[in-house]
Amino acid sequence: MHALLDTAGLAGASDAVRLAVLVLASRTPRETGVVEIRTSELGRWIGMSASYTASEVVPALKRSGVVSIDAAEGEFRENTGLECKVLPLWAAQDVVGHPLNLAKKEYATLQRLMEAVMAPGWKHKDGRVTPAGLIGTRTGRGAATDRLALLLLVLEARETGRVRQCGGTVDTKRGRAAATVARLLGCSASAGERVLERLEARELVLRVRLRTASKMAHRTRLMVPAVAAAHGHTVADDVQEDRTEDLEPDFSDPDVTAGPSEVLETAAEPQVSGLSVTNEPDVADPDVAATLHTDHPHLVTPVVDLSLSGGFSGEGRGADDRRPGRACVREDQAAADETAVAGSGSPVAGADPLRGEKPTKSPVDEQEQAGTIAAGARARRTVVGGRETQQQGRAELPADLDLRVALTPVSWLWTKLNRWQQDNVVKAAKTELAQLRQVLEWAGQAPSVLAARLTSRLEETGGEALIARPYGWITHRGLVRRPSCSDVRCDDGARLDTGADCDNCANVLHSRRAWRVRIAAEVDQELPGLERDARYREIEARMRRHAEAEAADFVARQAEARERAEQRAAARAEAEAQAAIERERAAVEAAARQAVACEDCGRERSAGLCEACDHRRQTEVLIGEAGLLAATWSADPTDPVAVAAVAAEVRTAIEDAIAASWAEFQEITDPVALEAAGPDAVEDAVAHNAFVVAESAVGEYRHEALVMLGRSEDAQAEARKAYATELAKPWFQALPDSDDAQRAATEAAAKAQTRTAEHLLAVRLEQLHIQARPEPVRPAPWTQRLPEFAARPLDGEAPEVIA
Repeated sequence: MHALLDTAGLAGASDAVRLAVLVLASRTPRETGVVEIRTSELGRWIGMSASYTASEVVPALKRSGVVSIDAAEGEFRENTGLECKVLPLWAAQDVVGHPLNLAKKEYATLQRLMEAVMAPGWKHKDGRVTPAGLIGTRTGRGAATDRLALLLLVLEARETGRVRQCGGTVDTKRGRAAATVARLLGCSASAGERVLERLEARELVLRVRLRTASKMAHRTRLMVPAVAAAHGHTVADDVQEDRTEDLEPDFSDPDVTAGPSEVLETAAEPQVSGLSVTNEPDVADPDVAATLHTDHPHLVTPVVDLSLSGGFSGEGRGADDRRPGRACVREDQAAADETAVAGSGSPVAGADPLRGEKPTKSPVDEQEQAGTIAAGARARRTVVGGRETQQQGRAELPADLDLRVALTPVSWLWTKLNRWQQDNVVKAAKTELAQLRQVLEWAGQAPSVLAARLTSRLEETGGEALIARPYGWITHRGLVRRPSCSDVRCDDGARLDTGADCDNCANVLHSRRAWRVRIAAEVDQELPGLERDARYREIEARMRRHAEAEAADFVARQAEARERAEQRAAARAEAEAQAAIERERAAVEAAARQAVACEDCGRERSAGLCEACDHRRQTEVLIGEAGLLAATWSADPTDPVAVAAVAAEVRTAIEDAIAASWAEFQEITDPVALEAAGPDAVEDAVAHNAFVVAESAVGEYRHEALVMLGRSEDAQAEARKAYATELAKPWFQALPDSDDAQRAATEAAAKAQTRTAEHLLAVRLEQLHIQARPEPVRPAPWTQRLPEFAARPLDGEAPEVIA
């Protein structure tokens, strides 16, 4: 279930969508992988209506990419019949070690579990009634969340119905049970508490409050009664905590009632922190290990029962007539591996801890006590770098599906690592998986390929039991690739992507054999008649020289490659530095341009042209363009006077529209706010309003020009030609008056008319632009300009009067 819910496509999906994936997975046949189900039936399984399932759940499943759906549409194009395939479940078929690679009996078990938890119930035609599951009657808002929560709690529950709760710090207002539900669903603690309350209201889960030996309420256990009942257990509403209990003697001596603790009777269950305790019967239960006072060692020394003659208060203090010790003297504890002796006022205690005296050993079996404590200490102690640490590794493989599949062959070695070593193994495995994804054609094969590599390495070693240093073996032998050639796909002479023998390795081997044959022929030719041993030694010597030459050439090529890489890096660095300089220069130039005042109005820091003046310039250009557009059809393009008159009319109309628009703006705007904005803001608003009105007018005049030019004789002639050409096509000649022929001809005529109008508009606009463009002034010829220059007096020369 967790493997399916952790799929990337379900990230951020609603609980209804996630539950629908689990329902489809439970109903998947092993042979085909295709589930046939109606939308209404899927809605009954997740507790939602058929309309909500068809409009929300099914589209979300399609978008997620987790489920492929072929739907049959109903009368209103809704999804009615569905053919679904859970892609991760189907892709994991026959993948060794994959958690979704289920056998046929496992599919059957999963389906029976889903039916027991949330089956909607059926009424058969023969009158039989199949009752609903535990939460099958829960429908409506939040039903999918409650069903998913109960399913996950059932899977997390033990045979006794107890759910192992999450560890760490939780919100004390919500409680650890609510935090456990929240972490299972991936929601907040408050939402988890609401789900838990709804399940409690239906009596599907119970929060059982424990009682300590002092009869005070303590921790809460989260129980699923249905799971306990299925295994023949009962869930009590009030549970006594399995910790030390006070003695209840038949006398009232205060010193004796505070006697030593009895031997613990605890369950050998793993603690929430993941600390593995192997075969240690005296370790306290994790959920009740923390009492209402400071924690002490789990193991206490059994002490012989008191033998009192009359029950007098002074009889149990020995013969020294000392004052009795406090009842909490048994809370004194020893060091790491020393025996924790429960001090009390019994005769076996030879000294009083309250007076700084060393306690004497109690008459118990010291050998049994030392062995029990040493076993508990070994279960909690790990050696890292020559020092002892309490950071024992996690017993389970990482939650990531790829890592779990890849590290499955070394799962036993994983338990022998501490936390630091496990983190490094995870990093190394992620690095190898990333490299494999780059090499393999299908990246999804990377976990299985890495698992096969670890399995092969274990077979070479002889099994996990022969590995003395698990961390070093995994990181330096198990995970690393051992190429036999330069191909990145080669691992121990085999291709990673195909599993076949590496062709490059075969080429290398063939090349070496060819060189040996060649050298042997040279030796036979140069030194004929050599004895067999001498010939062999000569061949080997020449082979070594050849190998040394190849190694030297390889080193030289590597050095050359490194040099080229350094040159490329230097070039990139130089280019980046130059780009940084260019960016800095551009920023300086932009800042300098920004500081320039406006050319038109002189406003400071306007980059040469302020926004208002820019809008004014664009407005003038648009008004001129609108006048030319109107003149293309309403005036003779060759008559400048007529064109100017039309342009003047258009300008007057647009200016009137700008004034009307500004008046409307002033009516809907608060004058006080407009004055408070300042004169610059008012000028900007006026210019922007004029620009918007002119831009809209240009669009209207263009449309009007196209319409009028489309009615011209040229456009009509082109339309008639296109109409006749379309009807003359072979497939319309038989029935030229049919609807299809007339429709096609009409469309062709309209397109031809539009194209002609656009062409006429472009030609006439170009003609008007040329006429409006001022002609360049040609300078006078030098024959006319030189006499004028000659008549000018030179600097400092007085004109002479010629009589």
